[in-house]
Amino acid sequence: MTQCNRREMLKVSAFAGAGALILTNGILAKGQSPNEKLAIACIGLGAQGNFQVSNLGKLNQDVELVALCDVDDLRAGKAYENFPKAKKFYDFREMFDKMEKSIDAVAVSTPDHSHYHPVMLALRAGKHVYCEKPLAHSVAECRIITETAAKMKAATQLGCQRHAIKNMHRVVELIQSGAIGQVTEVYSWIGGERGMPEKPTAFVDPPALLRWDLWLGSCPNHWNYSVSKALNGKEEGTLVPYNWRFWWDFGTGETGNWACHILDIPYWALNLKYPVKVSAAGPEVDAERTPKEMHIVYDYPARGSMPALKLYWSHTKKPLCYEKYGLNSGMKNKAGEKVNPNNLFVGTKGMLLTGFDRHVLLPEEKFADFEYPKQFIPDSPGFHKEWVLACKGGEPATCHFGYSGAMAETAILGNTAFRAGHKTFDWDAENLTAVNCPEVQAALKPEFRKGWEY
Repeated sequence: MTQCNRREMLKVSAFAGAGALILTNGILAKGQSPNEKLAIACIGLGAQGNFQVSNLGKLNQDVELVALCDVDDLRAGKAYENFPKAKKFYDFREMFDKMEKSIDAVAVSTPDHSHYHPVMLALRAGKHVYCEKPLAHSVAECRIITETAAKMKAATQLGCQRHAIKNMHRVVELIQSGAIGQVTEVYSWIGGERGMPEKPTAFVDPPALLRWDLWLGSCPNHWNYSVSKALNGKEEGTLVPYNWRFWWDFGTGETGNWACHILDIPYWALNLKYPVKVSAAGPEVDAERTPKEMHIVYDYPARGSMPALKLYWSHTKKPLCYEKYGLNSGMKNKAGEKVNPNNLFVGTKGMLLTGFDRHVLLPEEKFADFEYPKQFIPDSPGFHKEWVLACKGGEPATCHFGYSGAMAETAILGNTAFRAGHKTFDWDAENLTAVNCPEVQAALKPEFRKGWEY
């Protein structure tokens, strides 16, 4: 199939209502025999991409890495060295042109702005997909990917690797067994003040090993390669290799970077999906750069026997719940281990403070003799292994897009509410509508540069 046709495959109907789709050239993702090796292509090989390549490569009894694709030879070098038999590509569209029939599944680990196109191309070609968080760069992209994956019956996994940590399993068991009663509030946060990076100090030629135009991909705004002072104080690429995350054209800030990991705990424990109201607050909005601080309030409806609740998401140096409930970052569990918290569940019978690795029930004196419920969440065979087994016809992976897509979409919706000017609005998830809020509504879908349109 020609590259021109590849681009046609990426054209989805202009989003309206619930994000209606036109699927052409699509085939159902094929079932894979448990005894066959899964042929995987990896797109994006630096940093987190190398993590995916390494972990998938360790499953060599189950998988074979047949293609590797990256726009930067320097960043991708380790993957090329470790898997010399895999075919090398710079453009994922060319990779599909030449190898579509040889690929069963695709892992995408590119910057946020360039998730949508390779994921959609893979799904519509009938491939299984692993994608790094936050799934996509806009609300509409997240919804379209989620719906397309369901239509194509693909085995999917969002890169919330901490979902496999045993402490998170125990926390979910505690909440779902009623240890702290009915949960009515959740506080979730990421610390620090990363954001608002330095603006370019000089415009220079891109590194010889970097294909700059391909890196820019679908970005509608033209960027020349530049250098600036990075977060560590050293002068390096304004966007490459990492600081793209804090420019709205390419990244989604600390909310996009961390919310899918941290909200995974309450989303899983409390059976959350879409909020019905969203409210954003924080410092003055910068049109180009992500903020050093942000606060979002999500209102969720009742779910079965679970009551309505408020979830407070913050990117902040001091979580909102610390002063309100007399907590601090140095709290320890019964074993004397520091919790390193990022979530507080507030229930009718107590509270649960947790991080990824440890938790503590509060007030501690009330739970001194508490007996934990019997384990009912099985240990993960490994986060990447879950996906591989699902691709071969097994149970869905635990962070499949049917679960994680709504979580990613909600995180990006918070960003959108902030960027639109600290908006508060009712959210009609079914129809993808910010009720009576045209500023947010206009920002739900992305703009792509010519040649990369829906």
